[in-house]
Amino acid sequence: MADSVIFYSSSMCLSIRTADTPWQRMRGLLGYPALQDKEGLLIKPCNMIHTFGMRYAIDVVFLDRQLRILRIAPYIAPLRMRLCLGAYAVLELAAGQANSLNLRVGNQLPGCFGV
Repeated sequence: MADSVIFYSSSMCLSIRTADTPWQRMRGLLGYPALQDKEGLLIKPCNMIHTFGMRYAIDVVFLDRQLRILRIAPYIAPLRMRLCLGAYAVLELAAGQANSLNLRVGNQLPGCFGV
């Protein structure tokens, strides 16, 4: 995965890793320990995720090219799939973090990390 970048806003500080090569996107979080609070994985381009082979739940935030939130899928358990037509990127967070960070559909995330 690409080096971590820090994503700041008035209410958020996240350490985000980027998966933007075919191998990184295919692997995602497989084989990695569970995300901690305020950590995330940005997968781009991506409009569908799965949690096959994972041992923990995650929150999934689907984003368009302008970093606008199109859909939030909280607490996705292992062995599940989620799709969002029109999404360009996916931000995977520790389960419960989308709510803790007060993320809402329609909000635009700061462009601190390029999509």
